Amino acid sequence: MLTQSEFNYQRIEKAILYLEENFLAQPTLQQVAEEANVSEFHFQKMFSEWAGISPKRFMQFLTVEHLKKKLASHKSLLDVAESLQLSSQARVYDLFTSLEAVTPQEYKSKGIQHPIAFGFHSTPFGKALIGISQRGVCWLSFLKDEADEASEMESMKTHWHNSQFTHDEFSTKDFIQKIFYPNKNVDGEPRRLHALVKGTNFQVKVWTALLNIPYAEVSTYQQIASEIGNPNALQAVGSAVGANSLAYLIPCHRVIRKDGILGEYRWQATRKKCIIGFEMAQAYSVNEK
Repeated sequence: MLTQSEFNYQRIEKAILYLEENFLAQPTLQQVAEEANVSEFHFQKMFSEWAGISPKRFMQFLTVEHLKKKLASHKSLLDVAESLQLSSQARVYDLFTSLEAVTPQEYKSKGIQHPIAFGFHSTPFGKALIGISQRGVCWLSFLKDEADEASEMESMKTHWHNSQFTHDEFSTKDFIQKIFYPNKNVDGEPRRLHALVKGTNFQVKVWTALLNIPYAEVSTYQQIASEIGNPNALQAVGSAVGANSLAYLIPCHRVIRKDGILGEYRWQATRKKCIIGFEMAQAYSVNEK
């Protein structure tokens, strides 16, 4: 059964898809609210509580023109990081994640068997499945709907096929809190997490580069390829981005096409739009204070 926050997110996702499909027609707030099956007043309140800004302002962050300006303002991930080093948004929202990697061959040959605690939790972007091993966060994925629980569980078990799985939402909820709700950190200390990934050396290079894309910023496949020293490996970079098994934590959603089009996402393209717009809205709200 959906929680209220998950139900609200589904409404918001539906509204964002409608706004995008009818952008040229400039639908009224009432029309958007009707599409989401709520009153105009309730939709405005629900959306503002979720994103911190109005639906109209939110959609402006997702225009091709805005995203292309974002891309054009920086030549490399280093430029982006340096420009945000002293900004309030970087301090408030950045999550410092360290990666420990094991290759598929090592995992198979060593017969690694480690316990993984997992849980299903509500997030600002719908329900998610998270897996935690003794060596760090090892799985994070979004569900398309309630019926998707079994499918995502099977994907996690296939990925970490030698492991023992225990349903333990008490243990996993603190990790969800740290990943998705930065404002609840104590003492203003940066959030730090350790993650365990399984992938080839090339994939790990790509995932490490993704961690360098700051909150509320975007990069391109070309920039990522250059960042890892393989400027011509665009297809391989795209495949590695798509193979990421730590949704949001390794921010593959921040990689878009060089023409400003957001592109596909392993956990649904509309969710990618929601996450990018949400991050930019949060950063905008912080800078306006």
